[in-house]
Amino acid sequence: MKKNIHPKYYVAKVTCVTCGEEFEVGSTSEAIRVDTCSKCHPFYTGQDTYTQAAGRVERFKKRYGIEQEEKK
Repeated sequence: MKKNIHPKYYVAKVTCVTCGEEFEVGSTSEAIRVDTCSKCHPFYTGQDTYTQAAGRVERFKKRYGIEQEEKK
C-alpha cells in the first residue's frame, strides 16, 4: 500500500437521533448521527404493517360499482 494516500480509519460512534441508541462501527468519520436505527425502525422491530395494493382493474370496478359476473 502507498503511504499517506488513504483516509484515516476510526472506530466511529453512531448515535440514533430518534431513540438515543449508540453503537460503534468502523468508518472514516469520527462520529455519525442517524435518523433511525435498527432498534427503532418499524421494519426491523416487526411493527411495520403491509397493505396489499389492489390492482388497476379491481380499483376501477370498485370505483364505478361494477360487479364481477360469475362464470358457470
